[in-house]
Amino acid sequence: MADLGEENKVSGVFGGVEFQENQNNNQLENNINNQEENQIQNAGTIRDKSLPVKRGFWSKFKAFWLQEIDWNKEIKVELTPYQQKVENEINEFLHQEITWEKVHNFLFQEVKFGKKKNQA
Repeated sequence: MADLGEENKVSGVFGGVEFQENQNNNQLENNINNQEENQIQNAGTIRDKSLPVKRGFWSKFKAFWLQEIDWNKEIKVELTPYQQKVENEINEFLHQEITWEKVHNFLFQEVKFGKKKNQA
């Protein structure tokens, strides 16, 4: 019940009425407050990593494209022998020496149309 004595007066809305607090009520309120704080911190997220998850295409795509990259680390590319051969041929083609004589010979080469006659 409320203690209405003069020594326990508290100014406020109730004009000096002070209510004695129950220790069990305090523990219950603290537990409720802790639960509410935990719910607020974990709202909308799944924090348990042990849950089984089937990863879809978009989650894999996002994980790949949004991954952290260390730009100071050296990137090393290893090619198979066939890939290395193709890369060498492409580089040779791109870096070949082009002269007017080669261009002229290509543009003015003889072109034959029609069926090939068997020469027997």
